[in-house]
Amino acid sequence: MKRVLIVEDQADIRKLIRMTLEFESYEIHEASDGAFGLRMASAVRPDLVLLDVMMPGEMDGLQVCQAIKSNPALASVKVVLLTARGQAGDLEAGNQAGADEYLVKPFSPLQLMDTIERLMAAV
Repeated sequence: MKRVLIVEDQADIRKLIRMTLEFESYEIHEASDGAFGLRMASAVRPDLVLLDVMMPGEMDGLQVCQAIKSNPALASVKVVLLTARGQAGDLEAGNQAGADEYLVKPFSPLQLMDTIERLMAAV
Protein backbone atom coordinates (compact mmCIF):
# COMPACT_ATOMS: atom_id res chain seq x y z
CA MET A 1 0.00 0.00 0.00
CA LYS A 2 1.33 3.44 -0.94
CA ARG A 3 1.93 5.87 1.92
CA VAL A 4 0.92 9.54 1.82
CA LEU A 5 1.94 12.14 4.39
CA ILE A 6 -0.23 15.28 4.70
CA VAL A 7 1.62 18.23 6.26
CA GLU A 8 -0.88 21.06 6.77
CA ASP A 9 -1.40 23.36 9.74
CA GLN A 10 -5.15 23.86 9.16
CA ALA A 11 -7.10 20.90 10.54
CA ASP A 12 -10.07 21.43 8.20
CA ILE A 13 -7.87 21.28 5.10
CA ARG A 14 -6.09 18.16 6.42
CA LYS A 15 -9.51 16.57 6.94
CA LEU A 16 -10.67 17.43 3.40
CA ILE A 17 -7.49 15.99 1.90
CA ARG A 18 -7.74 12.85 4.06
CA MET A 19 -11.39 12.36 3.05
CA THR A 20 -10.43 12.70 -0.63
CA LEU A 21 -7.62 10.15 -0.25
CA GLU A 22 -9.80 7.67 1.64
CA PHE A 23 -11.56 6.79 -1.62
CA GLU A 24 -8.29 5.17 -2.70
CA SER A 25 -6.21 2.59 -0.86
CA TYR A 26 -3.51 4.78 0.68
CA GLU A 27 -1.94 4.57 4.11
CA ILE A 28 -2.43 8.14 5.34
CA HIS A 29 -0.27 9.96 7.89
CA GLU A 30 -0.68 13.55 9.08
CA ALA A 31 1.42 16.31 10.60
CA SER A 32 0.33 19.79 11.65
CA ASP A 33 3.62 21.68 11.21
CA GLY A 34 6.81 21.54 9.18
CA ALA A 35 9.22 20.23 11.80
CA PHE A 36 6.82 17.42 12.82
CA GLY A 37 6.19 16.71 9.13
CA LEU A 38 9.91 16.25 8.51
CA ARG A 39 10.20 13.89 11.49
CA MET A 40 7.15 11.95 10.23
CA ALA A 41 8.68 11.72 6.74
CA SER A 42 11.83 10.18 8.23
CA ALA A 43 9.81 7.79 10.37
CA VAL A 44 7.17 6.52 7.91
CA ARG A 45 9.05 6.91 4.59
CA PRO A 46 6.03 8.02 2.56
CA ASP A 47 5.82 7.62 -1.18
CA LEU A 48 4.33 11.10 -1.46
CA VAL A 49 4.09 14.21 0.74
CA LEU A 50 1.32 16.81 0.39
CA LEU A 51 2.99 19.84 1.90
CA ASP A 52 1.52 23.23 2.76
CA VAL A 53 3.97 26.05 2.02
CA MET A 54 2.93 28.67 4.58
CA MET A 55 2.94 27.17 8.07
CA PRO A 56 3.76 28.67 11.45
CA GLY A 57 6.68 27.33 13.45
CA GLU A 58 10.32 26.73 12.83
CA MET A 59 10.01 25.35 9.27
CA ASP A 60 7.82 26.34 6.35
CA GLY A 61 6.92 23.99 3.52
CA LEU A 62 9.79 25.10 1.27
CA GLN A 63 12.32 24.32 4.01
CA VAL A 64 10.73 20.91 4.64
CA CYS A 65 10.76 20.16 0.91
CA GLN A 66 14.46 21.06 0.65
CA ALA A 67 15.26 18.90 3.69
CA ILE A 68 13.40 15.91 2.22
CA LYS A 69 14.99 16.24 -1.21
CA SER A 70 18.51 16.70 0.22
CA ASN A 71 18.24 13.60 2.45
CA PRO A 72 19.50 10.56 0.47
CA ALA A 73 17.05 8.28 2.35
CA LEU A 74 14.07 10.47 1.33
CA ALA A 75 15.20 11.99 -1.98
CA SER A 76 12.89 9.74 -4.02
CA VAL A 77 9.79 10.85 -2.08
CA LYS A 78 7.43 12.83 -4.32
CA VAL A 79 6.52 16.25 -2.88
CA VAL A 80 3.44 18.24 -3.86
CA LEU A 81 3.44 21.80 -2.51
CA LEU A 82 0.00 23.18 -1.61
CA THR A 83 -0.31 26.94 -1.38
CA ALA A 84 -2.56 29.93 -1.84
CA ARG A 85 0.36 31.73 -3.53
CA GLY A 86 0.46 31.13 -7.27
CA GLN A 87 2.73 33.88 -8.63
CA ALA A 88 5.64 32.99 -10.92
CA GLY A 89 8.13 33.73 -8.11
CA ASP A 90 6.29 31.35 -5.80
CA LEU A 91 6.38 28.59 -8.40
CA GLU A 92 10.10 29.19 -8.92
CA ALA A 93 10.71 28.97 -5.15
CA GLY A 94 8.90 25.63 -5.18
CA ASN A 95 11.04 24.39 -8.06
CA GLN A 96 14.20 25.57 -6.28
CA ALA A 97 13.12 23.62 -3.18
CA GLY A 98 12.81 20.48 -5.30
CA ALA A 99 9.02 20.08 -5.41
CA ASP A 100 7.64 17.59 -7.92
CA GLU A 101 4.35 19.44 -8.28
CA TYR A 102 2.71 22.68 -7.14
CA LEU A 103 -1.05 23.00 -6.52
CA VAL A 104 -2.59 26.40 -5.88
CA LYS A 105 -5.43 26.56 -3.34
CA PRO A 106 -8.29 26.23 -3.76
CA PHE A 107 -7.82 23.07 -5.80
CA SER A 108 -10.48 20.50 -6.56
CA PRO A 109 -10.42 16.97 -5.13
CA LEU A 110 -10.28 15.71 -8.73
CA GLN A 111 -7.23 17.87 -9.47
CA LEU A 112 -5.57 16.58 -6.29
CA MET A 113 -6.26 12.93 -7.13
CA ASP A 114 -5.07 13.36 -10.74
CA THR A 115 -1.81 14.84 -9.47
CA ILE A 116 -1.31 12.11 -6.86
CA GLU A 117 -2.10 9.29 -9.30
CA ARG A 118 0.29 10.70 -11.92
CA LEU A 119 3.14 11.02 -9.41
CA MET A 120 2.45 7.64 -7.80
CA ALA A 121 2.60 5.94 -11.19
CA ALA A 122 6.25 7.04 -11.34
CA VAL A 123 7.06 5.60 -7.88
